[in-house]
Amino acid sequence: MRYLFIISFLFGFNVNGQSINWISFEEAFKLQQTNPKNIIVDVYTNWCGPCKRMAATSFMEDRVADVYNKQFINIKIEMEKDKDGPETALMYKIKAYPTLLIIDGKGNLVKQAIGMQSADGLIALAKSVEK
Repeated sequence: MRYLFIISFLFGFNVNGQSINWISFEEAFKLQQTNPKNIIVDVYTNWCGPCKRMAATSFMEDRVADVYNKQFINIKIEMEKDKDGPETALMYKIKAYPTLLIIDGKGNLVKQAIGMQSADGLIALAKSVEK
């Protein structure tokens, strides 16, 4: 256990931390009816290296999870395998991965961020759309 702690400290992995509560599109829009918040959509593919890195690092930081769980309803869409992927790509004109979409409860785009985001970048993105 001691070695696991040292390795996770050196490489910045979150061993016991909080994680972002990811739900489906259907669940998000139902939840949005009773708990109106912006929705953040992590648009990714399984073959995307920066997507994998962001999922394993930036999204795993406690401070990011805390902000995102409080401020947003969180969705992840694998663009080539999830049923909502192709429609989402067309609707929001997705051209690169990863892309983060911030949308309102009606599906209107509020903000878009393209590319790998650090934890600081994710928090800055959240602050840029605070209500």
